[in-house]
Amino acid sequence: MDFSNKVVLITGGAGEIGHAAARAFARCNATIVVVDRDSRGEAVAAEICAAGGEARFIAADVTRSQDVERYVNMTLDTYGVIDCFLNNAGIEGRVAPIAEYDEADFDAVMAVNVKGVFLGLRYVLPVMIRQRSGAIVNTSSTAGLKGASGLAPYIASKHAVLGLTRSAALEVSPHGVRVNAICPGPVDTRMIQSIETQLNIDDPLGARQRGEAAIPTRRYSTPDEVANVMLFLCSDLATNMAGSHVVIDGGRTA
Repeated sequence: MDFSNKVVLITGGAGEIGHAAARAFARCNATIVVVDRDSRGEAVAAEICAAGGEARFIAADVTRSQDVERYVNMTLDTYGVIDCFLNNAGIEGRVAPIAEYDEADFDAVMAVNVKGVFLGLRYVLPVMIRQRSGAIVNTSSTAGLKGASGLAPYIASKHAVLGLTRSAALEVSPHGVRVNAICPGPVDTRMIQSIETQLNIDDPLGARQRGEAAIPTRRYSTPDEVANVMLFLCSDLATNMAGSHVVIDGGRTA
């Protein structure tokens, strides 16, 4: 897959999946724009540049409309185009029953995972409609396909991402813009480690072992495996995929 002369915009680019995606697209000759509120995104961009690629970092909070508009405009001012958009920023929130879930924590999860995705679409879609081209990958989760105790806000948010994906695809597919989603199961990242610790602070390793035992492949996915699916969905190998979601979970939901 060759992304020469393509500009790829990645939110949540400082996290493990965003970082893996930035590396993967850079290896395929894309220009990378890393967006994150975490300054570690600067190191991701620097790593790509040190390897001979083209990348820049933009610090932004995806829950703030002015920040989203700014990262889109800064990308256009520098490169003139947005070919691919990985709408990837997300947080896990607390693990707690609904009856005990704090309203502020609920709002935080929905702000990043739903409003952040919506705002990304709100400001990137007009750009791609004008271009008559573009590919968007929203990061949902297998949590968007089923329920789970203790993670209701996260579950609800990832269901919402799939709804946004389908609605956006119906609106913009006639304009040559493709919108799809990925649904990773457990991925070997900080996020799953946080959930494991919250599930059993005294034995997070035991929580991991039980989680892996429930997966037919007996392991979590890697960030690189998730990034590879993002590559495919943005590539010319997936030109008639729209409104779809791809599950990456080792058969766990099968």
